[in-house]
Amino acid sequence: MAMKVYGLPMSTNVARVLVCLEEAGAQYEVIPIDFSTAEHKSPEHTSRNPFGQVPALQDGDLILFESRAISKYVLRKNNSELLKEYNISESAKVDVWLEVESHQFDIPMAVVIYQCLILPVYFGGETDVKVVEENLEKLKKTFQVYEKRLFKFKYLAGDFLSLADLSHFPSAYYLLATPHATILDEFPLVNAWVTDMLARPTVKKVIEMMKATA
Repeated sequence: MAMKVYGLPMSTNVARVLVCLEEAGAQYEVIPIDFSTAEHKSPEHTSRNPFGQVPALQDGDLILFESRAISKYVLRKNNSELLKEYNISESAKVDVWLEVESHQFDIPMAVVIYQCLILPVYFGGETDVKVVEENLEKLKKTFQVYEKRLFKFKYLAGDFLSLADLSHFPSAYYLLATPHATILDEFPLVNAWVTDMLARPTVKKVIEMMKATA
């Protein structure tokens, strides 16, 4: 039975789950949730995700929310090597860098995406340049750490691709669509890492899904 993913692929959190499903070769179905009609706040959807957010995943009787938890479930169920769970040391490093992605990358990146892409396009608002600059500085500090790490290893957790890397892809893709994509020019190893990640067939497939629902 195919797993059901509730949400739109254009969402970074939904895209994170979708790329894991693609990497795992799992069968799945995307069930769109219409934010314009507040469907995400409906009793039906909040029974899946009590915070009224996306994604939610249904696998038989099991219902999960929170994209990183869903991603781990999908990869574990399909025995993916992206978690390195057969090696306690390597799996711990994956966990560390997934935490870094969640706290040091995704938070400032979400602000930049909202200010540069969502607010002006979907709400007709004006980008707050000061807020963007403040969060770009936070991103630069994160990228400085990444640059040093990628000098030692091919990927963040080591010389192997993991969820810690792929979890970055949705926001990294949107960063390239902002006027601030040149921030990556300051960090050549990070730039190469992003380019390599976006070239993966699974990522390309999800990007097409993101474009189709934007």
